[in-house]
Amino acid sequence: MLSFLLRRLLLIVPMALLVVTLTWGLIRIAPGTFYDSEKKLPPAVEANIKKKYGLDKPWYYQYFIMLGNVTCRTMAEDETTLNGIQFNVGSARVKCFDFGDSLKYEGQSVNEIIRRHLPYSATIGIIAYILALIVGGSAGLFAALRQNSIYDYGSMALAMLGLSVPNFVLGPILVLIFALGLYMVPAARWGGILNLILPVITLSAIYAAYIARLTRAGMLEVMRSDYIRTARAKGLNETSVLLKHAIRGGIIPVVSFTGPALAALLAGTVVVERIFSIPGLGNIFIQSVLNRDEPLTLGIVAFLSVLVMLLNLIVDISYGFLDPRIRYE
Repeated sequence: MLSFLLRRLLLIVPMALLVVTLTWGLIRIAPGTFYDSEKKLPPAVEANIKKKYGLDKPWYYQYFIMLGNVTCRTMAEDETTLNGIQFNVGSARVKCFDFGDSLKYEGQSVNEIIRRHLPYSATIGIIAYILALIVGGSAGLFAALRQNSIYDYGSMALAMLGLSVPNFVLGPILVLIFALGLYMVPAARWGGILNLILPVITLSAIYAAYIARLTRAGMLEVMRSDYIRTARAKGLNETSVLLKHAIRGGIIPVVSFTGPALAALLAGTVVVERIFSIPGLGNIFIQSVLNRDEPLTLGIVAFLSVLVMLLNLIVDISYGFLDPRIRYE
C-alpha cells in the first residue's frame, strides 16, 4: 500500500509538467497575443512589450523560463513577492509553485487570483455534489431494489431528463420560475444561503442523474452475485444483506465517477457561474483564455491537473476499503 501510494505521488509532478507543457504549446500556437487591440501598436511599443515579458527570446528559452517559474527558482533577498512558497536560504530565497503575475490583471499574482476565486467554486461544487449523492444515490438504490416497477421506470425517466437538459437551459428556467415568477430566491449574484439554492440545483441536476443510473447498474450487478446469494442462504435478512454486503460493491461505479466529477465541480462550471454571476474559478479561466493571459491559464491548468490526479488517487485507495478483493502491490 505504501509503495503504491509513493509511486502515484511521484507520478503527479511529471504528469502535471506534461500537462503544463502541452498547454503552453497550444497557447503559443494559437493566433493573437495578450496585447492585441483593434488599433495596431507602433512597432517600437510592441518591441518594448516583448522585451519586458521576454517574448523576444527564442521559444526554448521562454519554455525553460516557464518551467523554472513553475518548479523552483532562487530569488535575490531584496526582491519582494507575495505569492509562492518562500524559504530563507542565506542571502536568497527559494520560490516554488509560482506562475508570476497575470498579464491582464496588473499587480495581481496568479496564485493569489486562484486563492481568491477558488472558494466560490468550491462552496457551490461541494454542496452540489453532496446533494447529487443524496438524491441520485437514493433514487438509484430504490430503483435497483424495485426493478421493473413503476418507481424504477419513473426514477430512470427523470434521470434521463436530467441528462438531456443542459444546465444552460435548466438555469434560466429555474430563474424564470422561482426568482422572477414566485420571488422565492434571488436571481443571481453571490450572497447568503438563498443565493446558493438555484446554482446548486442547476449544477447538481446532471450529476444526480449520472449517479442514479450508476448506482442502479452497480446494485443490480452486485445483487446477482454469488456472495449475495450465499449471504441470503445463511439466513441474513434483506436489510443486513443490503447494508453489510451489497451496498459496498454497488457504489464502486459511483466512487469511480466521483474523482473527475468532484474536480470539475471544485474548479467551477463556467455556464452556471455565468448565469448566476458567480466570481468562481471557471469564469476566470475562460477570461484568461480569451485574454491570452498565459501565466493565469497555465496556473489554473496546473492546479486542475494536480487536483484531478489527487482525487483519482483517493478514489483508487478507497477501492481497497470497499472491496476486500482489491489489493495494492
